[in-house]
Amino acid sequence: MQEQLSIRQIFPGLEDELYEEMEQHGEVRQIPAGTNLLRKGQTIRATMLILEGVVKLYQDDEEGNEFFMYDIEPGEACAVSMVCTYRQENSQVMAKALTDVTVLSIPIQYMDEWLGKYKSWHYFVIRTWRARYEELLRTINDIAFRNMDERLLSYIEGQVKIMGRHIRLTHQEVAADLNSSREVISRLMKKMEKNGWVIIHRNSFEWIKP
Repeated sequence: MQEQLSIRQIFPGLEDELYEEMEQHGEVRQIPAGTNLLRKGQTIRATMLILEGVVKLYQDDEEGNEFFMYDIEPGEACAVSMVCTYRQENSQVMAKALTDVTVLSIPIQYMDEWLGKYKSWHYFVIRTWRARYEELLRTINDIAFRNMDERLLSYIEGQVKIMGRHIRLTHQEVAADLNSSREVISRLMKKMEKNGWVIIHRNSFEWIKP
């Protein structure tokens, strides 16, 4: 009963029959922070709906450098897993649990069935793809038109919404997400600290800017 209430609260507006099928066919999984949920080239056999926690989606290049794309939060789904299950393709991106995560894993065979059977699921998939498209546009806009200090500020503000004011990320992890170097991020962070915006700790920092 608690799981049913939780799913209905986190994913509102779906048909009662769809909630019943989600509970019947879905698997609730608890995933520790730092776990890779999705690897590049992996065949996806289920889509992921986030019930609790935050998942980070990113790409890497041939040299192993990571490029942050966007975060997936509770009430959202992994759009990549949706399209890959639907078309039975391999993933071209990677996903990692940024925090401890609870996901509802839905097997591949129900994706196409629910699209034709439930109007609310059809709209949910469209909203999911639109949201991810807008996230990517913002990322591209940041890279094309913003300086690194502006990108860093925007990135930190996004992390504050997810983690609160105490951000448990190292300068190297932030640099990887922004496709920059640790030296550049450390220099900008020290500038922010001098301005009274942040308090830097070992392997974390605290955001105090109003």
